[in-house]
Amino acid sequence: MRIALINSKEDLAGANIRDHLRAAIAEGGPWPLAQQHMLVFHEVQGRLIYQDRIDDTIDADLIIFISRHSSVQAVPALTVHVTGNYDAADLGGEPEALAPAAPAWMHAILGNLAARAPEGYRVSYEVTHHGPTALAVPSLFVEIGSTATEWADPAAGRAVAESILSAAPQETINLVGFGGTHYAVRQTEIALSSRGAFGHIVPTRQAGALTPAMIGRMREASRAVAAYIDRKSLSPAEAGRIGRMLDGAGLPLLSESEIVEASRLEWHTYLRVREVAETIAAGSRIRIHGLAGEGTPVPVDVNPDLVEETVKSDKDGFFAALSDFPVVSLSDGSKEVLPTFICFADTASRLASDITTLCVKLILICENAVIDGDHLVLRKVRFDPGKARTLGVPKGPLFAMLAGGKAVEIEGRRITPDAVQTTSVKRIPIPGLENYI
Repeated sequence: MRIALINSKEDLAGANIRDHLRAAIAEGGPWPLAQQHMLVFHEVQGRLIYQDRIDDTIDADLIIFISRHSSVQAVPALTVHVTGNYDAADLGGEPEALAPAAPAWMHAILGNLAARAPEGYRVSYEVTHHGPTALAVPSLFVEIGSTATEWADPAAGRAVAESILSAAPQETINLVGFGGTHYAVRQTEIALSSRGAFGHIVPTRQAGALTPAMIGRMREASRAVAAYIDRKSLSPAEAGRIGRMLDGAGLPLLSESEIVEASRLEWHTYLRVREVAETIAAGSRIRIHGLAGEGTPVPVDVNPDLVEETVKSDKDGFFAALSDFPVVSLSDGSKEVLPTFICFADTASRLASDITTLCVKLILICENAVIDGDHLVLRKVRFDPGKARTLGVPKGPLFAMLAGGKAVEIEGRRITPDAVQTTSVKRIPIPGLENYI
């Protein structure tokens, strides 16, 4: 790629970053950007936010604007963002226009900034908020903020220069974001913990101006495959309205945990997992455990009673063990774990056996259970409030004592826990049970 690094003659921070870029390149070192791409430096007159159509005169496949960041809050900051305007063009560019984003590059540089930021500097995305917008080439801003002290700080200049030169984008999940403050706190945290890479981000204060047409422009300019809504920063009504527009645009809406989990899979494989889940139980939620990479997702059935009893006995232990299994579990409104799982086709038969073995072992550890041929027999003893009332025990503390295994006295009568218990027996047929022990 041919990458243009552009700064303004009027910008102290841009010159700081540029000088450190050139110095680092001259020193040599394992800089992927310099080793794998052709870098060209350009310095322009005037503010960078007014450089519409600069790619008409600069031959580049990617533009990185190196710049200062100004804020009324004088917080030391290193930021990345793409440019555009959701409504008026108060700071350059054109109204309701978005520049092409480079989500994977921003993601890579953001991660590098987080690793290299000098002490006291905040690292974050910024939301889309200024020009230029009239660009055909993908671009991003990398900035030092927020006062002249930070703009001239050599430590900040060096950190940004090294973060740019170290950028080596990997496969990302390109996203558009909705909600939050100017510094996109939630989106930043998601990007730093996953392959979720944001392009255009809309702050809460501008969410009301969104239209289906703008959602479409955000998707196209960001090359987005999914979307994220910071629901805590938006009213339920506004979040719902955005969600419906995303649905109309064909963009899947993912939660933070879903983005993190999806990062373990190749994106098309993840989509196929969602499709398989819909065939098993429409509207179900998927939970990706140890499944990673790419493959052909298929359903795997496990004895429903066995799964249900395992979840009742030791849900936390069950989920902890599943984290080592290349499998996806499903839940819906009525069941926390459905008895049909998803894995890759080449491991399906083994996974069914492994999950069955896990369930049997957890139940034998946690429950009063025995093996009877090809049946796992669970014997459960429970406090029976009806029996207690029949024996004249009033509801309240005495109930609690009996349920806890302590005898009580009522009008001179001693009532023991076994007198107010009910025993149930459940037999779960498991062909070849001895193989799962």
